[in-house]
Amino acid sequence: LTYPDEKKEKYPVVMGVAGSLGWSSHHYEKMQMYLDMGIAVFALHSFKSRGVTSTVGEQVSATLPMIINDAYMALAALSSKPNIDIEKVAITGWSLGGGVSLFSAWKPIKDAVSPDYKFAAHLPFYPPCFIEPQDMRFTDAPIHILIGELDDWVPAEPCIELTSSLQELGYDIDITAYPESHHSFDRDSELRTIDHAYSLTDCRLIVDDSGVVKTKDYGFPLSNSTLQKIGLAFCAERGATIGGNDYARRASKVFAREFMAKHLLR
Repeated sequence: LTYPDEKKEKYPVVMGVAGSLGWSSHHYEKMQMYLDMGIAVFALHSFKSRGVTSTVGEQVSATLPMIINDAYMALAALSSKPNIDIEKVAITGWSLGGGVSLFSAWKPIKDAVSPDYKFAAHLPFYPPCFIEPQDMRFTDAPIHILIGELDDWVPAEPCIELTSSLQELGYDIDITAYPESHHSFDRDSELRTIDHAYSLTDCRLIVDDSGVVKTKDYGFPLSNSTLQKIGLAFCAERGATIGGNDYARRASKVFAREFMAKHLLR
């Protein structure tokens, strides 16, 4: 937990969650931006605590449910600090961390692991929206997804569909899909291909009411590491593109600043 230089009686907080490659400079840049705004920041280190450096190409040593649980345990720990405004703690994340930022708003998991506390706002960068809950109950906190139109790691189309479905149900959710942008568009780096990464463009999964992830077409459960590898073999390919886009990098930074100011500083 890092506090801004500006002294306050109570601080709002942005909790950040890194992606499958771990914490990188573009993540810390956003966290520093929030500090400069007068918001405290909490960088969740679910990989380091498990002795993991990366989950690219395997997604089993530190999973989405594990890290959502970590995020809520961290939120509970923050609630014990008298100088933290626990009603104004937002969560943001990138890729795998974007999934944590998105699905920590899924009410069944929130109610199961954190009945007393919730996040005030959710800002997922390029999350895995191809995992569709059968139970479409989310919290009433605002959600905004930022994703690249050309993302071939976690595709934009399922995020657009999920956003539309939740909007029809009355939830406060929206999406920005940046043109000509790939996965990790806010990096300051050229495009490259990570050969062993899963390209999940053709994958559609569901989460059933008991929390088990299954393939959407066949209902094949991905409930352990072996079954996950078998299930993904039917839909995922190897090789995904990663790299920055100047416009999307600048625009997403401006949006993130405005989003957090709106929900944490007013």
